Amino acid sequence: MPMEVMSITAVFAVIFGIMLFLSFVPVGLWISAISAGVRVSIFSLIGMRLRRVSPHRIIRPLIRVTKANMPVPINQLESHYLTGGNVDAVVNAIIAAQRANLELPFERAAAIDLAGRDVFEAVRMSVTPKVIETPMISAMAINGIEVKAVARVTVRTNIMRLVGGAGEATIIARVGEGIVTTIGSAATHKEVLENPDRISRKVLEKGLDTGTAYEILSIDIADIDVGRNIGAQLMIDQAEADKRIAQAKAEERRALAVAQEQEMRARVEEMRAKVVESESEVPRALSDALRSGNFGYMDYINLQNKLADTKMRDKLGSMQMEFSAKPVDSTKTE
Repeated sequence: MPMEVMSITAVFAVIFGIMLFLSFVPVGLWISAISAGVRVSIFSLIGMRLRRVSPHRIIRPLIRVTKANMPVPINQLESHYLTGGNVDAVVNAIIAAQRANLELPFERAAAIDLAGRDVFEAVRMSVTPKVIETPMISAMAINGIEVKAVARVTVRTNIMRLVGGAGEATIIARVGEGIVTTIGSAATHKEVLENPDRISRKVLEKGLDTGTAYEILSIDIADIDVGRNIGAQLMIDQAEADKRIAQAKAEERRALAVAQEQEMRARVEEMRAKVVESESEVPRALSDALRSGNFGYMDYINLQNKLADTKMRDKLGSMQMEFSAKPVDSTKTE
């Protein structure tokens, strides 16, 4: 009985050991690689496990690239995986590039992938160009009329400039700048409406794809329309601003005139007060002069006569002026 128990235990131990070995060493994957003509040793797979590299992420792309007659050393695949790259995307990209007769070495594809670009999408855009539509771009011709345009830019990926090259936002910004410049240099908006291809030609001549990850194939004007009369609106706004400035200056002058008038009135009132004060001193001075003997009684009488005579002359003069101002009736005189 103890011998039977020991034999059963040994069998279970062997089975457990085999299962543990198969879970650690991907024998099935190794057999698939050998059957596909990929030479990889079982010890390489064990080493991948020890380096915490998923053998499936390396062997399966290696099988695909070998079948495509593009041998890539397994060390390069494993190195790209350890640096955080997507081995499947890189392998798919170089296979697609080979099918499209594009030159794309594994090192450049790996660099593009590590730069954060979708390398497979880049290869597909090199084969099938992409159309980028700009938003509505507004510009003003020399005659002041606003012109609105929408452009479609056909681009394809330039793989050689994909690392470090500018993206779609730069292409859209440069195309928009070129459209604004072209419309702004037109004498009238009619020139732009009659020849929309003029915009495409001038924008393409500027070489807008320099320093970008794309190559511009064509620029087509999808929509063009006339907007506001910005020149007239600017003139109206300028006239309104000049009017407000003139009104402000006139109000400033009026306020200054009112202030000066009030100041003059204050001075006149002050002078009147001084005159009244001086006139109030005359009787007192006259009384003092009479008491001191500097001014006699007869002198006082003569002064009163002169004052009365002066008032009478003033009254007669005013009456004469009123009489001379009245129109003369010729019928009465006849």
